[in-house]
Amino acid sequence: MSRVLVAGGTVVGAEGSVRADVLVDGETIVALLAPGTELAAAAAAGAERTVDATGKLVLPGGIDVHTHMEMPFGGTFSHDTFETGTVAAAWGGTTTIVDFAIQSKGSTLGAALDAWHAKADGNCAVDYGFHMIVSDVNDTTLKEMDTMLGEGISSFKLFMAYPGVFYSTDGEILQAMQKAADTGATIMMHAENGIAIDVLVAQALARGHTDPRFHGVTRPSALEGEATFRAIQLAKVAGSPVYFVHLSATEALVEVARARADNGNVWAETCPQYLYLTDDAMEGPGFEGSKYVCSPPIRPAGHGAHLWRGLATETLSVVSTDHCPFCFKEQKELGVGDFSKIPNGLPGVEHRMNLIHAGVAAGHLSTERFVELTAAAPARLFGMYPRKGVVAPGSDADIVVYDPAATDTISATTHHMNVDYSAFEGQTVTGRVDTVLSRGSFVIDGGRFVGRAGHGRFVRRGLNQMLR
Repeated sequence: MSRVLVAGGTVVGAEGSVRADVLVDGETIVALLAPGTELAAAAAAGAERTVDATGKLVLPGGIDVHTHMEMPFGGTFSHDTFETGTVAAAWGGTTTIVDFAIQSKGSTLGAALDAWHAKADGNCAVDYGFHMIVSDVNDTTLKEMDTMLGEGISSFKLFMAYPGVFYSTDGEILQAMQKAADTGATIMMHAENGIAIDVLVAQALARGHTDPRFHGVTRPSALEGEATFRAIQLAKVAGSPVYFVHLSATEALVEVARARADNGNVWAETCPQYLYLTDDAMEGPGFEGSKYVCSPPIRPAGHGAHLWRGLATETLSVVSTDHCPFCFKEQKELGVGDFSKIPNGLPGVEHRMNLIHAGVAAGHLSTERFVELTAAAPARLFGMYPRKGVVAPGSDADIVVYDPAATDTISATTHHMNVDYSAFEGQTVTGRVDTVLSRGSFVIDGGRFVGRAGHGRFVRRGLNQMLR
């Protein structure tokens, strides 16, 4: 399909909305046309297919900048492959993911990138990029950060949690931040005080507290707030931008708000689980609570309301998913009798767009802010704009025709993620994906997946475009 006209809809961008017909030629958007004009009529006459978007929203394809496909963790792997995970993403209106290539201790960033390309290349149904997890900061790694920029990798994630696995000391974090300050790269931070958490975990297990709910008890929100403050100070000393992944706690939100008010190059994302769920989920019958074990943990009631306000007031900049699905049977159950062995992660890549649009229906966000959080800001922060994140001439034809009035009920019986449960089982959302184009090719059409593994291309990303 080379020429497509998406006609009669409302094109939504971060800056505003307009009634317009969208003309696609090949992989690219070539024009936005006023409906009913001679130009629009000529475009319709020359199109090989016209999509009727009357009464619907025309959105830029969603960008999920935090996924973990085929990720090793706790002796197993997240259950979505790059094929199954990107198919599920497409069903949910996400046309670009950015996954994490993981440097192993004692190995190199280059080896990690090669390993993740081997997993993803030729297997993705939508476009994809990589961040780099830096788990071994040393002179060689710091030099390699320069090399990675040439490979289209412009963001590097470090951990203040998971001692012995991913953890970096404050000194190592400072060195990586100094390198980022020199090159314009962005440091992504998992901010929890892992040293203190490990003490609390050991104490809980020694008392016989082994159930899933103790995962949350031993990772208190104060330790996310403390780590967030500390990382901001390190970034300030280094002169580096810092982006906080999966922010879950009011205490951390306060620190980000303060830093942004001081004009710092500080951003943060949150995820749907922190907006919709509370820690009561981890107290389910039997071992059911393990389904909701992720890090940082789902917080007590009250935190979610603050996060919604953070999204509305621009304290929070992005909604991603931290999609890291482990099946309840055989995977989550590895932690029976020891909550610390439960693989950390939830499925979510398929439902992010609908869950955040439900926030529009509930009055938390404007439609334009919804687009900014799910597409435009991720594209700008991670060097993909305006190729991605906007419906405009010259941009990739990543387009979602979205019905804002339709309702849907989330269930593991109908989702397309390769996992045996849903974290949002039974949740009814307002808004539903109708049609999805990825670089001009139909991926979701008439309630059917019509894409293919291998359509997705690697996105070589530039630098953060929101530096102040």
